[in-house]
Amino acid sequence: MAPQDVTAIKILAVDDEPQIRRALKSMLAARGYQVLLAENGEEALELAASSLPDLVILDLTMPGMNGMKVCRELRAWYKGPILILSVRGGDIDKVSALDLGADDYLTKPFSTPELLARIRALLRRAGMREPPPVIQAGDLVIDIARHQVTRAGKHISMTPTEFAILAYLAQNANCVVTTDMLLEKIWGADAGEDTQSLRSHISHLRKKIEPIPSVPQYILTEPGVGFRFIMP
Repeated sequence: MAPQDVTAIKILAVDDEPQIRRALKSMLAARGYQVLLAENGEEALELAASSLPDLVILDLTMPGMNGMKVCRELRAWYKGPILILSVRGGDIDKVSALDLGADDYLTKPFSTPELLARIRALLRRAGMREPPPVIQAGDLVIDIARHQVTRAGKHISMTPTEFAILAYLAQNANCVVTTDMLLEKIWGADAGEDTQSLRSHISHLRKKIEPIPSVPQYILTEPGVGFRFIMP
């Protein structure tokens, strides 16, 4: 498959659970993908034929036409990557799906970073570039490549350390990032346990990006563990 403009990368997500579809759309759209949703196998095949997605995320356990049948039907003509998401983690199910033409298999519940990494890997193998590293959460926009942050269109000035912390949290949106992970990522393996400095930077970040810093909506504290960046 020839390389495409990143703005044209379309992902079809197929799952009969509304909350999973909403989560996938929020997660993927915030990272620059165009997202199509289907709640059953029949709708998935119709959307795939009419929109020609660049990648398909497919649940196996659906009423009516299940994911195995959808995978078989797709592979009769569809050349793009197929990523299976399923609560069924047994070897038989994995082997069967891969034999039917799936390219990768991820068991539910899954982490956001792992799913995104697998999507990027599949797109690279298919010859496509991943979307530009811009993360949007509500009116907050984080441009990873340019090291720029805006809220409601207004530029927010940040120190390099503040931006590094925010970018790392946002790239792991909705997942808990432990204090140790942040310390090592930002200050290196020799950072030790300088949690006070980290808390100070988090406090400054909240004053800059939160509408009400004392009641944060983006950077939440997970007591005794770390922090979580919330993607609305």
